[in-house]
Amino acid sequence: MAKKQKQQPRGIKQRISAYLARRPHRSFRLTRRRDYKRELKMPGYIAFTSEVFKTLWSRRKLFLSLTVFYAVVSLLLAGMTSQETYKTITDTLNVTSGSLFNGGFGEVGKAGILFLTALTGGLSPQLSEVQQVYVFLLILLIWLCTVWLLRNLLAGHKVRLRDGLYNSAAPIVATFLVSLLLIVQLLPLALAIIGYTAASLTGLLNNGIEAMLFWVAALLLGTLSLYWVTSTFFAMIIVTLPGMYPFKAIKAAGDLVIGRRSRVLFRLLWLGLTVILSWAIILIPSILIDKWLKGIWSAISWLPVIPVELLALSSLTIVWISAYIYLLYRKVVDNDSV
Repeated sequence: MAKKQKQQPRGIKQRISAYLARRPHRSFRLTRRRDYKRELKMPGYIAFTSEVFKTLWSRRKLFLSLTVFYAVVSLLLAGMTSQETYKTITDTLNVTSGSLFNGGFGEVGKAGILFLTALTGGLSPQLSEVQQVYVFLLILLIWLCTVWLLRNLLAGHKVRLRDGLYNSAAPIVATFLVSLLLIVQLLPLALAIIGYTAASLTGLLNNGIEAMLFWVAALLLGTLSLYWVTSTFFAMIIVTLPGMYPFKAIKAAGDLVIGRRSRVLFRLLWLGLTVILSWAIILIPSILIDKWLKGIWSAISWLPVIPVELLALSSLTIVWISAYIYLLYRKVVDNDSV
């Protein structure tokens, strides 16, 4: 017993030494560039995005089937935005806008507001707590299935959607635990958003010094969340490897991005920007055309064109984000193996 008690502190010291050896940064100490700079050769932002698109397009039937599967199951579990809800919001916007939006640019402005409402979840159906859990697990399943399919396709295997759905869900518990960590890491950003809402209602943002202090605090909170989640996205991929545990995946992901976290983060921010632009390019003209057609032909006013389009865009976006992050992870891993 005495020997075991002596060996335990030694093991802790070895873990701390190994951790410090892997992580060059020290608190309150300037880190030299030679200690943290790590090479990361990757295509440009547009070139890499095009590469992801070509990878998915080469097996478009497979990934479109996965998208349709998510859309159908999501529709059964949670439903979609009703046409009545969309029409009510549109009518309210027309009444309350007054003379603010006039002419052709005014219609574009209204469509832009509806787009922002849809983007922030304002048009999403109200879900019960049970439905929220179902949707969350469904998103994890689509994530796992996309990763499993791409991993096997890049390895040269022939796979079908059925194979991915049946075989990819094995690490769902480990992935769920890592995703909980991701949610916790997003709390500072959520706190900044809540603070912005409260500050807007109280008029705090109209005061110079108070507004400056608020934006500094919000920027720090948002940066902290982004700093954390950069490696956690990779951990959600690493944890899908056979025999991998959540803590080991988080540790491996942190070691993978150290020294190049900002470059990985910029790729993830680029992903968010491309998704928002794609939604805007598709959704805003669709809103304008839908409103114009129903204005001249009231018999089709019941058609839920925009709600169906929102469901399709949401389904495509989940598959796209999963594929983008996985292929980004592969690029980083391949860079280390060269």
